[in-house]
Amino acid sequence: MTNQTVLPTVTTQAVDQSSASMLSGTNGVSEVASNALNNVVSQSSDSIFSYFWNAGWLIKAVIITLIFASIYSWSFMFSHHIKLRRLNRDADDFEEAFWSGEPLDVLYNQVRNSANDPMTNVFCVAMSEWEQAMNSKAIKPEPLAIRIEKAMSVAINREISELSNGMPVLSSIGTNGVIIGLFGTVIGILNGFKAISVQQSVSIGTIGPIITEALITTAFGIITAIPAAFGYNKIHGNINRYINRLEVFAEEFSLIIARQIGSNSE
Repeated sequence: MTNQTVLPTVTTQAVDQSSASMLSGTNGVSEVASNALNNVVSQSSDSIFSYFWNAGWLIKAVIITLIFASIYSWSFMFSHHIKLRRLNRDADDFEEAFWSGEPLDVLYNQVRNSANDPMTNVFCVAMSEWEQAMNSKAIKPEPLAIRIEKAMSVAINREISELSNGMPVLSSIGTNGVIIGLFGTVIGILNGFKAISVQQSVSIGTIGPIITEALITTAFGIITAIPAAFGYNKIHGNINRYINRLEVFAEEFSLIIARQIGSNSE
């Protein structure tokens, strides 16, 4: 008898089933990876908002307070920067007219009803005192000069008070913004430890979101405080330079008036 070797036969149907199972497994892995990638992207894109909405009401109050403080400080710095530029430009125009050689009483009549900057106001206050003295019968040189100097000093102090309005608030934001943020961080860490004690489990997945949520308030505090501190120093320096400019003008104008009073008394 002849021995015949029987080879296993592979049918086309079996190959198709094997290929289909392999393809389905590959598609399943691809789908899982795609879903995981989408979840990572979505979590990274809205992580700050999700941490905010999941935070406690006290941390939300801290973040909202810091946001409003930042908006206030930026709007205040921008408005004061524009205001000081305008005041310096108006002071340049007035000093040009003042030193042009035009009679002071003519200049006073031109600007007395339209004085809208500090230097013009100081000039008008001094000229008003001078005009009242000229209209009176008796003129005493020394009391008149002292009275004009005091009137200009009061006007300058009034302008200082107006220019400094709101500066203490900006200083407080620059000084206390980080402290407020740290307060929110401490509250967030305490809430996190309380949640860990309830769950009785410690892992990176448990601690990570808690620490991140707590540190967000510190980040908001730093972002709020640093621009406010730099802005306060910048605006404070600009105000001091402008006030020095007013004081120099008042001293020069006092000398002019003193010479005029001396010539009239002779």
